[in-house]
Formats: sequence, C-alpha cells, structure tokens
Amino acid sequence: MTIDTDEFLARSGIDMRLLQQWIEREWLRPDRRDAALILSELDAARARLIRDLKGDFGVNDEGVEIVLHLVDQIHGLRRVLMELRRDMRTTRRSTIRRTRVRKVGQIAAKRRRP
Repeated sequence: MTIDTDEFLARSGIDMRLLQQWIEREWLRPDRRDAALILSELDAARARLIRDLKGDFGVNDEGVEIVLHLVDQIHGLRRVLMELRRDMRTTRRSTIRRTRVRKVGQIAAKRRRP
C-alpha cells in the first residue's frame, strides 16, 4: 500500500531531511515515478526501525547498515523458505496422486486375474 510523503513522515516519526539522507545512504529504497517518491508501509516500518536503532539504541551508521543488511537477508531467506514449502507441498500432492493411481491400477489388475 502506498502512502504519501506527509503520511509517511507522520507514521515514521522522521522529518524530510532524514528521509532524504536515508534515501541517499540507500537505507530506504522507495520507488520513484517521475520525480515523486512512492513510499509504502514497508518503507515506514523500515524508517521506524532505523529511527529506533539510532535514537533508542545509539547504533552508529555502520551498525545501522549491518542491521539492515541482516534484516534484508532474513526476509530473503524467508521468501525462499516459503517458495520451498510451496514446492514441497505441490510435489507431495503429485506424489500422492501418482501413488493412488498406481494402487487403483494394481487393485484393478488383481480383480481381472482369474
């Protein structure tokens, strides 16, 4: 879901200066349409995380970069695991179907034998 810049700033608790700095550092990577920023709820959540890391926990810029990198890796792994799980379910279903067909064929063959 996209949100406008004013709503983003209100939800994330940062000002325009920080938003621009964090975009320049690539801590936030909003989409762009022409010259306009396309910000999302995910961007706002990421901005709140950065704000909390720097403000509440006193994490320096290098530390923020490391945390964001690790968060991105975790999300990537989660996506891969969800795909794997989906593929395994699909494979399992097709294996079960083939097994059932084989069993039905075996039962039919036994019935045909004299």
